[in-house]
Amino acid sequence: MNTQANPIEIETDGEGQLDAGFLFASFKNTGTTIALVNGVILAPGEAKGYPFVGKVYQAIPYQAQESSLRILYTL
Repeated sequence: MNTQANPIEIETDGEGQLDAGFLFASFKNTGTTIALVNGVILAPGEAKGYPFVGKVYQAIPYQAQESSLRILYTL
């Protein structure tokens, strides 16, 4: 069987972006202060998902600020 998807999981305390072209992503704030995902506040312990919708997503920026983010995405 030929596997198409490539799941990637990272943990970061910095800023960056998921480059355009991912199929699915989830962000969880694992730290103790707020973080920003796509310009929206993500409180400690909260998670935000970008589910598979049949098309690839545009780039999504994130800033862990003084927190930590666990990011899972599929190419």
